Amino acid sequence: MVANNIKTNVYQMVTDRIIAELEKGKIPWQKPWTGCRSGAYNRISKNPYSLINQMLLKHNGEYATFKQWQQLGGHIRKGEKSEIVVFWKIYEKEEINDNGEKEIHKIPLLRYYNVFHISQVDGVEPLEETFNKIEPVESADKVIIDYVAREHIDFQEMKSNKAFYSPVSDKIVVPLKEQYQNINEYYSTAFHELTHSTGHSTRLDRLEDRKVAAFGSETYSKEELVAEIGSTAILNILNIETPQTFKNSAAYIQNWLQVLKNDNRFIISAAAKAEKAVNFILGTDKAE
Repeated sequence: MVANNIKTNVYQMVTDRIIAELEKGKIPWQKPWTGCRSGAYNRISKNPYSLINQMLLKHNGEYATFKQWQQLGGHIRKGEKSEIVVFWKIYEKEEINDNGEKEIHKIPLLRYYNVFHISQVDGVEPLEETFNKIEPVESADKVIIDYVAREHIDFQEMKSNKAFYSPVSDKIVVPLKEQYQNINEYYSTAFHELTHSTGHSTRLDRLEDRKVAAFGSETYSKEELVAEIGSTAILNILNIETPQTFKNSAAYIQNWLQVLKNDNRFIISAAAKAEKAVNFILGTDKAE
């Protein structure tokens, strides 16, 4: 259970620890969830095709050349038509300049190859997304469920490559729990987006300036600090913080502080806003 009275020293402690971590030097940030395949991609490399090829190809999902499907044990059904994937090939041409010196000129040439979609192939099964087995944390799920139900927020956990909060539609999207290596990172991500949602005009009204703020601007960066400190605080309150979630949060904060000229004072002001946001999420703002 979350205590009704959350002491301010929780935020002071979190803030002090974050600053101490930042003072150790550069911390690498890692996206906490694994990506899922989307759009058209090559069956062999698993890499998505370029934007222009995504527009050229008719289907989402797996494509490969005739030979690649053959190597996988498949065969193209009779009468199936191929599609094309284009790419640039650099042709090097050697010339002698006016000074009698050799020069290499690189000439880009547009080339293409034929590919077939998996729906045109027999003998090969589609790739399956591999996700992790996870154990949900009941106390953390309760915080999410109670808050989104109380505030009527559209909270969607879905197969996704991104997590976000949309103030316009008052909607949160987070990747599936199974996409995370560590379940605690899922809650870190979810609480980050929940903290953003407290800034809606019907709640703490903190996002008005951000609506017109450019990504990476000072206004945008400050709100990211609020959301990440809020997330870190909730993990701490629920006693589900891990060394990895804390280090990754510090790394994320470090990235946004660089926009703010690495001024740690912004963490202090962000922590005050984060405290209000967390109290609002947990419903303790009305209890004090």
